[in-house]
Amino acid sequence: MDELHKFLFEGLPVRGMLVRLGESWRELLRRRDPAHGGMGAFAPPVRALLGEMAAAGTLMQSNIKFDGALVLQMHGDGPLRLAVVEVQPDLAFRATAKVEGDVPPDARLEALLDVHGRGRCAITLDPKRRLPGQQPYQGVVPLRDDDGEPLQQLAQVLEHYMRRSEQLDTRLLLAADDRVAAGLLIQRLPAQGEGNLAGARRDDGAGDDEHFNRIAHLAATLTRDELLSLDVPTILRRLFWEETLRRFEPLRPRFACTCSRERVARMLLGLGRTEVDDLLAERGEAEVGCDFCGRHYRFDAVDVGELFTPPADQPPTSASVQ
Repeated sequence: MDELHKFLFEGLPVRGMLVRLGESWRELLRRRDPAHGGMGAFAPPVRALLGEMAAAGTLMQSNIKFDGALVLQMHGDGPLRLAVVEVQPDLAFRATAKVEGDVPPDARLEALLDVHGRGRCAITLDPKRRLPGQQPYQGVVPLRDDDGEPLQQLAQVLEHYMRRSEQLDTRLLLAADDRVAAGLLIQRLPAQGEGNLAGARRDDGAGDDEHFNRIAHLAATLTRDELLSLDVPTILRRLFWEETLRRFEPLRPRFACTCSRERVARMLLGLGRTEVDDLLAERGEAEVGCDFCGRHYRFDAVDVGELFTPPADQPPTSASVQ
């Protein structure tokens, strides 16, 4: 089941979220399968990273009140040139990657993206309804710690981003295989408003740190196999059986792509008639595949003719003939 659970620790300025992507994650991978018309499966390390990104992206999107897309993007100088996950406010997500060259079967983050130290992680918030002149907000961090040492896990990169950009102490665990992508986030609540959240008492900063550190330490005892195989109630009971949790109704992430034939048609119009006609002459049709979902859109000579013919010059359809 695809589910995201939010919970608060009663009396403590700490919150948590746990996500499991099952059917939606398998559907995303299935769309890449050539047997289903996809453009080819990614190498196992790339699939694992994309799964962790999908889990992290849904956690981050559900953690903010934002009417727009959250885009988690990683790019660098290794064989994995680009990995992108986009999550909408309703937790509909999609993901893709661009690979150039061979990916070692045991490649970790540095070997995938940061071979020469140019790897970056970018988090973009793109409003659904932009005001005039408004630009998306973007935060960018390197795939290295403050001492310049390579980070080998996506969770470490995002924890580093939270500390630098949001000033929020965060513990993040991520894991993915070909069945499930999952993540657990534990976060210290900001000082302002602590008294209004879950009955949190106002302690001094040292007390707050102690509470967060203790709960983060408990979370860190969860193994990768447990995160991937155990259901949500079992994980919460296994980690926090001594704590009082306030749990909320689960949210339902899902795989969904926003591509459409109309969007592809607008893209072809942007290319111009000459270039599209060259495609027709070379291949007999203009074909465009969506990198996110693997869907293919084909435009033959008749489609292209209609596309580039102004509506007033097109013949009437049978429905409009009197």
